[in-house]
Amino acid sequence: MSELNAAKIYDPQLRASYEECKRLNSLHGKTYYLATLLLPAAKRPFVHALYGFARYADEIVDDLASTLTPAQKAEVLSKWSSEVLAGLKSGTTSDAVGKALIDTVQRFAIPHQHFVDFLHSMEMDLTVTQYKTFDDLYEYVYGSAAVIGLEMVPILGPLHNDAFEAAKKLGIAFQLANFIRDVDEDLDRGRVYLPIKELAQFCVTREMLEERVLTPEIIEALKFQIARVRQLQAESAAGIALLEPSSRPCIEAASTLYCGIVDEVEKIGYDIFNHRAKTSTARRIRVAGAAFIKRQLISR
Repeated sequence: MSELNAAKIYDPQLRASYEECKRLNSLHGKTYYLATLLLPAAKRPFVHALYGFARYADEIVDDLASTLTPAQKAEVLSKWSSEVLAGLKSGTTSDAVGKALIDTVQRFAIPHQHFVDFLHSMEMDLTVTQYKTFDDLYEYVYGSAAVIGLEMVPILGPLHNDAFEAAKKLGIAFQLANFIRDVDEDLDRGRVYLPIKELAQFCVTREMLEERVLTPEIIEALKFQIARVRQLQAESAAGIALLEPSSRPCIEAASTLYCGIVDEVEKIGYDIFNHRAKTSTARRIRVAGAAFIKRQLISR
């Protein structure tokens, strides 16, 4: 509740909506949630609103409607998406997650197109099962990840417009790290997010992935994808300095922990079929602790 007071959110229904977004973020995005705690209390609810919205949409696609057919999922997502976008336009909604989202968008003048693009990517997940090239995949990751970075920047406090481009790259790096870690899980859902033509450069086919046997060819293909994550992370690093100082420790920690997923893939010998790469609790505490100390020094 102190976060909501710090953010000057007093309306009971609005507070309940922000609390629901916080619950969704803490439940489904433990690394993101931990990083959010490094922000000033007055910024946290608005970040929860953005991630709560994203997590709820993801639930519709992958979890909430898991017993439905693709057509039924599409209908549920379409109905909810229409309600959210209409609410953004009118400024009002009865949706439990949408109330906080609308309030956040209005306070920070976040472009509505970002949410249109995000929901488009969620729709793609219902019909697209693979991507031929990285350019094809980019349409998806722009909406599913880049726009979230772009939405975040107004809350974090940009000191220069270049902060937006950096946030876009970092968001994509997070998503690509996810794809590498989740190859096995995504196969269960009938999807492959690693571009088919890039896999082919290493003599890897979708059928080989579906056999779920780690081969030297698959290892080389994963190394190629990991290099892209690290390149995007490196290109985005300078943009963190273009945010308000109070926001920097949070984003630095998020970058270290989330892009660090690829470090964990390396540690398990790239065997993403038999092990789930995840950041250890010790590393999370170490990174978050260092960021907390830095935040305390900044706030003095």
